[in-house]
Amino acid sequence: MKAKACVRREYCAIFLTLAVFVLIFVVRHMDDPEFQPKVIFAPRVSSGPAMNRSFCTFQPLSPQDALEERLILDSTAWPETPLLPALISLEQTSDPAHSTFTILPGRRGGQWHVGDQLEVMIQTCDFQGRPKKSGGDFLLARLHNRTLEAGVAGQVVDHLNGSYSAVFSLLWEGDAQVEVTLVHPSEAISVLDRLTREQPDRIYFRSLFRSGSLSETTICNVCLRPTEPLCNHTDLRTGDPWFCYKPKNLSCDARINHVGGEYKQNLKAKEEKLFQSGVNMKVSIRASGPSNVTVLPKKGGQLKVKSSTVTSGPSGYYYQGLWRALSGITVRQFNESAITECLKGKAVHMYGDSTVRQWFEFLNAALPDLKEFDLHSSKQGGPFMALDYANNILVTFRCHGPPLRFSNIPTRELCYIANELDGLVGDSNTVVVIGIWSHFSTFPMAIYIRRLQSIRRAVVRLLDRAPGTLVVIRTANPKALTLYETITNSDWFSLQRDKVLRAMFKGLNVHLIDAWEMSLAHYLPHNLHPQPPIITNMINHILSYICPQKDG
Repeated sequence: MKAKACVRREYCAIFLTLAVFVLIFVVRHMDDPEFQPKVIFAPRVSSGPAMNRSFCTFQPLSPQDALEERLILDSTAWPETPLLPALISLEQTSDPAHSTFTILPGRRGGQWHVGDQLEVMIQTCDFQGRPKKSGGDFLLARLHNRTLEAGVAGQVVDHLNGSYSAVFSLLWEGDAQVEVTLVHPSEAISVLDRLTREQPDRIYFRSLFRSGSLSETTICNVCLRPTEPLCNHTDLRTGDPWFCYKPKNLSCDARINHVGGEYKQNLKAKEEKLFQSGVNMKVSIRASGPSNVTVLPKKGGQLKVKSSTVTSGPSGYYYQGLWRALSGITVRQFNESAITECLKGKAVHMYGDSTVRQWFEFLNAALPDLKEFDLHSSKQGGPFMALDYANNILVTFRCHGPPLRFSNIPTRELCYIANELDGLVGDSNTVVVIGIWSHFSTFPMAIYIRRLQSIRRAVVRLLDRAPGTLVVIRTANPKALTLYETITNSDWFSLQRDKVLRAMFKGLNVHLIDAWEMSLAHYLPHNLHPQPPIITNMINHILSYICPQKDG
């Protein structure tokens, strides 16, 4: 029976030689809007001081991979704040209460039609009401109509002089309300950047080592200061680094679990004031004038009015609460019986963090005939497996390897996505879902880039041997922010990794679920784990790739 082949195995072999991989695509040029970054800077600026790698160990890269890493790091460069936060007062930083946005006049004499683009000018000011003269603020923009349950994300362009543009595609008739939010002032971004460079180990982990009656617990991390002897737990196949301080009386082989992660907060004096909910963190900016427009029907034969500020549009939008993709696929609506019919004979393998586990949980709850096996595994990390025997549907979930903030994962269950993909046969009845971003937020970007390079190589190998396999990639999404969440998992960290992920998989035969725009465009509050209406739309999007609408 097919299920027997899917019973949990020991995936991580010890005596395999690390393979030498060839870069498949270094720089890809593709116009698919779903792979375009959603915050744009013009012109590009320096990426800032070199990251502190003194205690972060990196495997040597091939010249091609090293070039790609450099290009990606340059592409995620953020405008520098002219003055360091420690040298300025809060009054000199961006204040959403004094900042404003203005809807610019339309090119049709103040009229807008479906298919046009709406442009908004944003002027940031400090707490004394003085216009800012530099860029680097992190802004989000949304156009919405609550009655129609319609919404679309805007694209923000930083002009590097204190002013910004937000551009929206007009996709429905009727009222369209503009919403602009300051997530972080530029000075707060400088603090987040400094923390990553100076304290990449501020989130740390532990492992228990045990042999007989002896046991010791030590600190582990991908970046571990060499103050005492280390155990090297780097994966032999992927080269992904991981280290623990060596126990005093036990061998490195006695490690039995992974526990994460604890947090050391080392903000400097006054820096906490840059991260105040309701003051300067995720606060709306008011309009100086009307904050909404009326969108008229599209005229027959009319030419679209496009902004010259941006070159790509949104990946989709909501209308009547349903996500409509703009990438060519029609997102169908699936009820319980339609989901079962779509997945009949399919094996769906999900890999990643809790935002992917959320999809496993959705399907497990939505399909009464899908029965979960009790594998006596961690409630956070799995592995999980559910089977509908009558319809031959298999759904599995495995968490990605460390860094991982899940608690008490046995070392035998710590797996790397690339190794898991190499263990799949793959075929037209196999669906692979990957989502990996949240647990990498506090670490140097190079660590995330290299993890994705490893996963991408495995995806390429899978598609080479089984071209019919469907691969779906989940992006990052914005979330609610507290001080702790900001220092460890800010939306700025997520946005930067979202850019890297899109660049890494651009040009491959994979499908993107744009969780960033699907969360940003929706009226519900941001959440690390999006609320059920958003998850339902995401699942419908995935199923529409698996079972596309037939013509006619």
